[in-house]
Amino acid sequence: MTETTPGWLSSDELEMARARMPILYVEAVPVRVDDSGEVTSIGLLLRIGPDGTVSRTLVSGRVLHHERVRDALLRHLEKDLGPVALPRVPASLQPFTVAEYFPTLGVTPYHDPRQHAVSLAYIVPVTGDCRPRQDALDLVWFSPQEAVSEALQSEMPGGHGVLLKQALAHVGFVS
Repeated sequence: MTETTPGWLSSDELEMARARMPILYVEAVPVRVDDSGEVTSIGLLLRIGPDGTVSRTLVSGRVLHHERVRDALLRHLEKDLGPVALPRVPASLQPFTVAEYFPTLGVTPYHDPRQHAVSLAYIVPVTGDCRPRQDALDLVWFSPQEAVSEALQSEMPGGHGVLLKQALAHVGFVS
């Protein structure tokens, strides 16, 4: 594993960087699959935002300076799902989509008021025991039908609901 600690920015440095250039992120849609490889459930994190709102979200985080995308994806999966989630990162690191988050609403379906960010999005099967860590309150597994419901989509801010629908379409689920 590449040592990434020197890649961390202080809060002020990160804020300055966010104001001047796009930041690279990875996002993962954790899924459970059956023996034939069909998605049977999707794991969504329950988080409390800085403003106190509760929302559902995907595994997401920055790629650090001098960190490989694969390593960043694994680091964020472990951070959010726990050390024994046993994620199966795809052999090909081609994302199912690239999500462009803008601080201005309406440019794309994705919005992040803090920054312009570019996110590589992956569908990652997990086979182990998932226990959310850090700032996630819980991880709940939903069927594909539940995941695309209007009620659940309304709980996913910043375009994560759109990203989830794209992930499900990518694996052949059409609502």
